[in-house]
Amino acid sequence: MPTNSNPTIRQRRLARRLRELRTAVGLTHADAAKVLGSAESKIGRIENAQSGIRLPDLRALMDAYDVTDPAERNEIESLSREAKRKGWWSRYTNAVDSAYAAYVAVEWDAAELYNVETNLVPGLLQTPEYTRALIELQVPDATREHVETQINVRRERRKVLTRDTPLQLWVIIAESVLHHRVGSQEVMKAQLEALVEDSRRSNVQLQVLPREDPMNACLFGPFVIMSFPVSSETDIIYAESPTSTLYYEEPADVDTYTTLFRRLNMAAANVSNSRALIMDAIKEME
Repeated sequence: MPTNSNPTIRQRRLARRLRELRTAVGLTHADAAKVLGSAESKIGRIENAQSGIRLPDLRALMDAYDVTDPAERNEIESLSREAKRKGWWSRYTNAVDSAYAAYVAVEWDAAELYNVETNLVPGLLQTPEYTRALIELQVPDATREHVETQINVRRERRKVLTRDTPLQLWVIIAESVLHHRVGSQEVMKAQLEALVEDSRRSNVQLQVLPREDPMNACLFGPFVIMSFPVSSETDIIYAESPTSTLYYEEPADVDTYTTLFRRLNMAAANVSNSRALIMDAIKEME
């Protein structure tokens, strides 16, 4: 199979899963290569997400790795298929940044998502008008077409909250987000009202970290923890800066961010009190 020099996060998830299964039964690259009748380098390429894997080879490796549970085998085969499949976001491949498209694909795969935002309303909860105002601030020379594309992508992303098996979303935002004016007063007021409505969704838990709480000192930047339907799959951390995006997959990194989220969860106002803080911010604008 051709070498993939730029694997997607989906492909890396499959590669990591196969590597973990192999090491769990104490097999080496050489052992796995004998199963497939191939060179060791082929196993290396598969486990580094540099090469895909055909279904017969995948099933042969699962046999060698003692994966006997039918449900687990189906999950791994499904992950392999999904790694190759293009979703709705492929329509925007030429219109949005490749890193953003990769993030959207993984977001759609997630079963649970834990999001901390320090300055802005999370993308999944943004109104179209807020998104428009935000893009016009961040990219002053953006064309109308670019702005509309970004709005459409945000609108498509929100469907993850209402699909047949909706994403379970936990959001913690700094209270300052409620007072960072993006767009006109009308745009911001409508956005806050939309947050109140979203906070009432059964699959959305929205908390606000009060401005006076000491835990604000731990808000080094926004981050997302994504968990997947298969319990044995490792969570993925997504963090961003103005110039780059980072994914953390090593257990130690995941534990660090998970611990931070739990601390913020404990410090933030509960859901009802958070809703009250949002409504107070709305009243201040009237």
